[in-house]
Amino acid sequence: MAAVFPLLCNAASVEKEVFSVQKDSVSELLVITSIKPLALIAQAALGETAKVEFLQSATQSAHDLTLTVSALNKIHQAALVVLVGDEFEPRVAKLVQDIPGKAFLNILNLPFSSSDVDIYGDMQQKSADPHLWLNPYNANIIGHAIQAEFGIAKHDIISNGQIKALKKSLKPVATLDYISHHDVLGNFAKAFNVSAGIPIRDGNGGHKGVKSQLLLRNVAHKSGAQCVFIEPQYADKDATVIANELNLPLRTIDPQGIDVPLTEKGYAQFMQTLVVQFKACFS
Repeated sequence: MAAVFPLLCNAASVEKEVFSVQKDSVSELLVITSIKPLALIAQAALGETAKVEFLQSATQSAHDLTLTVSALNKIHQAALVVLVGDEFEPRVAKLVQDIPGKAFLNILNLPFSSSDVDIYGDMQQKSADPHLWLNPYNANIIGHAIQAEFGIAKHDIISNGQIKALKKSLKPVATLDYISHHDVLGNFAKAFNVSAGIPIRDGNGGHKGVKSQLLLRNVAHKSGAQCVFIEPQYADKDATVIANELNLPLRTIDPQGIDVPLTEKGYAQFMQTLVVQFKACFS
């Protein structure tokens, strides 16, 4: 059995409040997630038994989530709120946790296998990469936890067969390198045995210092990076500058899946789209 990795040093079991739902109103359940990828997972996990909405706008990065009045109203109406966790979205997490009796699921506290979680940092300071949804094995665990909240029989949102097919399609580019806009693809790389890339920005989308930028250029040159990925939620000026300096093409990748529809097959479609976008770097 795979070893269980405690994602947060002081993490307790999954935080949740007890709630009840009348059987005749199951189809009216509202589930709110902080970001689009979690909505894709929730909709795939719950199917037609719930309406799923997310708080993130198409122009917001997952790290800079701000709430409108209508978003606050949706949170109060929701039967369940699904969050990444306190460190990833502290303002939203605190707001939800301060609502009396509000049921919420903090995915950073789920029992993921240590073999399926990417780690940031060095020997002195380590933390789990919070972009957990980019590993389909983790997404299934998140989906199962959401299903358990409503007493729904556990079932995967992406099959082992689908994951194996995606791995096979990525095998020809497994050893090739690239520059990513921010440190986001670690969990994707761990799931599919590809490079995690050379990030321009840190895991929260923040800018790095001058020395780090110089090191990035040297590493990218030595590793033979073949493209620079940009993301729709971020300005791409810094990525464009580096691409021009190293004479590399720009390629778009969307780890938020903003354009993927919320359906029972939405998460599987998201992963298929992400793999296509990733492979485009090396075409």
